[in-house]
Amino acid sequence: MSYLRLFIVLSIFCCGSAVADIWKWIDADGKTHFVSTQTAIYTWVESEKVFYSDTPDHEDAVLVQLIWHSKGTMEDTQSTLANMESAAGSSDGYAFPDETPEERAAREAVEAHHCKRVTEIYKSYENAPRLYRTNAAGEREYLSTKDAKATMDETKKKMDDACKSASVASR
Repeated sequence: MSYLRLFIVLSIFCCGSAVADIWKWIDADGKTHFVSTQTAIYTWVESEKVFYSDTPDHEDAVLVQLIWHSKGTMEDTQSTLANMESAAGSSDGYAFPDETPEERAAREAVEAHHCKRVTEIYKSYENAPRLYRTNAAGEREYLSTKDAKATMDETKKKMDDACKSASVASR
């Protein structure tokens, strides 16, 4: 019986560093986070403080969009990201540990798509005569000048971050 327990404990420790899919998401401040699970992440702002949870604990909570980033471990991802700026100067771009050429191409396609999509959103905001949100009743609620500027700034930051990743990958 004690051998079985030892086997289970060793299995847990050995499997803890297994290669998995790594997902990224960008918080309200534009900071990129990486996770190795697709567990739901919700965020909301209350009294100018940002909150995160795995359950929608607040009426304004929104589900964070997880974007597939790479295969590997969190340690490999952090290490690769730390070296990414120096690798960005090379003509070969960058690849993550244990990433096949097909996986790299898929990751780069996702990064390029995300860059394109957030750029389209930003440009639509630039060209809009006035920004609005749709309320629960489906009616437009126009943003104040201050809220519209904050939305534009936040979207610009997301666009810059998303397109920076995509441009580094395409080098």
